[in-house]
Amino acid sequence: MTTSEAGIVVSVCGSPRSARIALPSKRPRARMPASSQWPSAMCSIASSPTRIDRVAAAPSACCPSRSNPTRRRRGRHEPLRVGRLRRAWTADLRWNVCVSSASDVSQEDAAAGPTAAWARTADEVLEAFQVSRDGLTSVGAAERLARTGPNRLPPAPRDPLWKRIAVHFDDILIYILLIAAVLKAILGDWVDFAVILAVAVINAVVGFVQEGRAESALDGIRQMLSVSAEARRDGSWASVGADDVVPGDVVRVRSGDRVPADMRLLDATNLRVEESALTGESVAAAKRVDPVNADAGVGDRASMLFSGTLVAAGQGTGVVTGTGAATEIGRIQTMISEVEGLETPLTRQLDRFGKGLAVLILGMAVVMVLIGRLVHDFSVSELVSASIGFAVAAIPEGLPALVTITLALGVQQMARRRAITRKLPAVETLGSVTVICSDKTGTLTKNEMTARTVCTAASVYDVEGVGYAPVGGIAPADYVAPGGGGPADHQDLVAVTETMMLCNDARVVGDGAGGWRLVGEPTEGALRTLGMKAGVDPRAWSRLAVVPFESETKYMATLDRGPAGVVVHLKGAPDRVLDRCATQVAADGGSAPLDRAAWEEQIDSLGARGLRVLAAARALPAADTSTLEAEDLDGGLELCGLVGIVDPPRPEAVEAIRQCRDAGITVKMITGDHAGTAVAIGREMGIVDQDHHGRAGTGAAPAVLTGPELEAMTTEQLRAVVCDVDVYARTSPEHKIRIVSALQAHGEVVAMTGDGVNDAPALTQAEVGVAMGVKGTEVTKEAAAVVLADDNFATIERAVEEGRRIYDNLRKSVLFLLPTNGAQSLVILVAVLFGLTLPLAPVQVLWINMITAVTLSLGLAYEKAEPDVMQRPPRDPGAPILDAVFARRILVVSLLIGGATMFIFYTDYAWGVPVAEAQTTAVTMLALGQLAYLFSCRFLDRSSLTLDVLRGNRVIWISAAVLLALQVVFVYAPFMHDWFGSAPLGLAAWGKTLALAVGVFLLVEVVKALGRIRSSHSTVSSYR
Repeated sequence: MTTSEAGIVVSVCGSPRSARIALPSKRPRARMPASSQWPSAMCSIASSPTRIDRVAAAPSACCPSRSNPTRRRRGRHEPLRVGRLRRAWTADLRWNVCVSSASDVSQEDAAAGPTAAWARTADEVLEAFQVSRDGLTSVGAAERLARTGPNRLPPAPRDPLWKRIAVHFDDILIYILLIAAVLKAILGDWVDFAVILAVAVINAVVGFVQEGRAESALDGIRQMLSVSAEARRDGSWASVGADDVVPGDVVRVRSGDRVPADMRLLDATNLRVEESALTGESVAAAKRVDPVNADAGVGDRASMLFSGTLVAAGQGTGVVTGTGAATEIGRIQTMISEVEGLETPLTRQLDRFGKGLAVLILGMAVVMVLIGRLVHDFSVSELVSASIGFAVAAIPEGLPALVTITLALGVQQMARRRAITRKLPAVETLGSVTVICSDKTGTLTKNEMTARTVCTAASVYDVEGVGYAPVGGIAPADYVAPGGGGPADHQDLVAVTETMMLCNDARVVGDGAGGWRLVGEPTEGALRTLGMKAGVDPRAWSRLAVVPFESETKYMATLDRGPAGVVVHLKGAPDRVLDRCATQVAADGGSAPLDRAAWEEQIDSLGARGLRVLAAARALPAADTSTLEAEDLDGGLELCGLVGIVDPPRPEAVEAIRQCRDAGITVKMITGDHAGTAVAIGREMGIVDQDHHGRAGTGAAPAVLTGPELEAMTTEQLRAVVCDVDVYARTSPEHKIRIVSALQAHGEVVAMTGDGVNDAPALTQAEVGVAMGVKGTEVTKEAAAVVLADDNFATIERAVEEGRRIYDNLRKSVLFLLPTNGAQSLVILVAVLFGLTLPLAPVQVLWINMITAVTLSLGLAYEKAEPDVMQRPPRDPGAPILDAVFARRILVVSLLIGGATMFIFYTDYAWGVPVAEAQTTAVTMLALGQLAYLFSCRFLDRSSLTLDVLRGNRVIWISAAVLLALQVVFVYAPFMHDWFGSAPLGLAAWGKTLALAVGVFLLVEVVKALGRIRSSHSTVSSYR
């Protein structure tokens, strides 16, 4: 990098198509950050000398893109902005400079570039990193480590502690609560000031403890990285810490190893890698050395190994192309940190409600002051006292605590139903969910490959049971396969299951807790379990030789000695096996000519059902044969049959999906699996209707959208179809975020479920992220708002029901609490407007607010679900927490309780009762009136004139008892007389207030009945 009078000149080296970029001298010299990571795809600039501010116009610029240097992000295209210079290692150990946008170029964009590591030969990648197959020297590795930094994910910048705490006070209801505290301080009542302030602090502490998932998600993702690696250093293999692996290291992995970094394969032998946590694939991916297309998705980059994935079988070596944040898992970490959290429906509603309430209080206070001063000529001190009393009366001090405690109680209730909530607002948000976007593998399915069907020349057999547990029988199906008769003695079945059992390296063992655990590759585990169900005893056989599975040949063969002598057993892809067969096993176990057309018909039939098909064959070599080579398998084999394998749906998930549909919730499957398999599973689970082959305007094709098709869509095009597509296949993490965002653009409230790393960004984007607790990765659990303790999709349905119940109870609690404030503020407002004596002192207003909020309203949090809770559609997330009907009820109840309070106060006052005693009677009227109204609030719309109102919730009675006990203390305790200005009451006063409270209850029931009549008339009119 040099400078001249013309400006800064950047030399780009390491590529035959090198170029120079002239930077304007006005721009400062680009500084390379010492912590830069090695990119997994090398970039070069192929253009003539160009001003850097014109690079965006050069189609051959190094910054990767599809057809022009625009940056694709979350479905939007934005012009390339001149940003920081990014360095990449070149063949001559000099830095190759690439112009990138202000943010890192995504892996998806890099895939489109001509120099993607997976699209280059192994030798080209080695040359680019200036390394040979003998690896790095210790000195060279140390130098690179000093440049790139350790191979671990950097922690995200964290806000200081004070800021993370302060954010939980950033809520309009908390502002109102703090205003109430300030007003109490102005009044000089420091005890009550401390109480109100404590409520605000407790509310913030609960939120602080429950939230903070972003930092935890990043910590969880770091735990997935391996702790050691086998790297070639100084010409020999050595064990090094995973943190010390650097780009250019040659690393060896074997079965059971966790891949330490992103690697380009150099050699691979029978190598298969479990990538389901990253790609969503339920089958271990076969790896090979050959380059793949530059635009291949993550799941199709067969020449790459990705950091954090698990080697299921075989071994291989590769050169490290990316470490730390430059790996695929590091890119997902960046995506998680960049996704912005959304407000939930409850937070939006409470925010609107709080703002409206604040404006109303301010407006009414101004009107009250003007009338009191201009009409009644009150003194300034009197008006200040009255204004403070009105504000204290109108502000629902207990509402924030009520919401927080109700949600916290909901968390406990959901935990008992196996749904662990990590974020409080998610409890009620579940109740408003309109769409559940579910990952397939491990969520809707068991993530345990299972043999579903066995096809022989004579019969088709159905296999019972799911997963690796060897439980279930094998019985002939109701139909007969083409080319054969009915089942006879099942010798044909024995031939298939015996071959699949013996030509197998997996083991299925008990886990000591009544379950079964797989040791090996999932597909082989399914075949092993099939053999166990069929009663095949592998102990009667001994293996003499093996031809391992290779991605090029797509078969595995073994030479085994057993009761039938020496036998060659072979399993693999049906087309490769059929090419090597001349005969087929007959129903009686004998031999018959191969009917290839019939077998190909069966293969197509099984594939159409979404099954992965494997074929089994055998041969009888000479009795003294002890070796087996690939050349021995070129022909002359006898085809035993086919096995159809699937990752089976969870049986309980099918019923859960049906219940979700009844509740008006759409379930969509988003998976990394192939389209055919995804649609077949979708039909089986009820996500796609059995008789549905397309939608209006889509022809006869199934309602499925693949990742490449989604990739080609603009954001507007995706939004146009997103609501009509039931199944999304071959998706990447970015696709999932785009799908969720497109649904949210239609106003949908989205819950995203999943268990793999690839699901974490979308879980963060969705209103409710739901992770699997048993098989889910730590990343997903920490990014989710809800974790299912039993990995049961049916638990989601129960969680939705619980969320709806909790929201109903929140509405009941708010519907109960607000008339208290309405009645109190009405009493003070009327007194000021008409120049009367205040029936309530400000401190007494605070008392009645707090005891009703802490006792009575909390009892409603324990109410059971309404009978129709899962038969009604999801509530409109934009609808207010209180609709017009409830607002009218609050107004009426406020008038009733407030009117009763004013009546009893001014009556006593007119009869010469002392003010303190009359005010105490008024406070008691408010307490008993609220208690009577509580029983009416137990049922939102149904009549409370039933014995059901007296049973079903013992907490109501406990709350009522506590309220009465506190009110007795208020009336008779001397210290309460000093603090609150109360006075003892006689039995007559209690009798009057109790009678008026019963009257309030009956009148409220009349109001509810009128509402039901009006609602029924509206319903009838809508049908006319």
